[in-house]
Amino acid sequence: MNDKPTGPLDQRVGEKAARKSRARKHATRTVWFGLGMMGLIGWSVALPTLMGAALGIWLDRNHPGDRSWTLALLVAGLVIGCLNALNWVAKEHKAMRKEQEENGDE
Repeated sequence: MNDKPTGPLDQRVGEKAARKSRARKHATRTVWFGLGMMGLIGWSVALPTLMGAALGIWLDRNHPGDRSWTLALLVAGLVIGCLNALNWVAKEHKAMRKEQEENGDE
């Protein structure tokens, strides 16, 4: 049998078969990868927020003032964590898009 496509129908069928084969190969990875990504994003937001709050509590106890360091640093940590998560998600999206383009998927 000839492995090369001879017409548009053969070409489309071959492309769909290759795409299905790649999807099967990465099926288990996607579930665990997705769960890991959710955990990583959660920690990348939670950790700076908690560190900001802890530093703010320490500053409020040791250097009391008119304004709350806890609230200010909590918000600052949250903003930093959200920017960190957004940056990471953008990198992953770019990598996935690049992989799709290399494989010929649209």
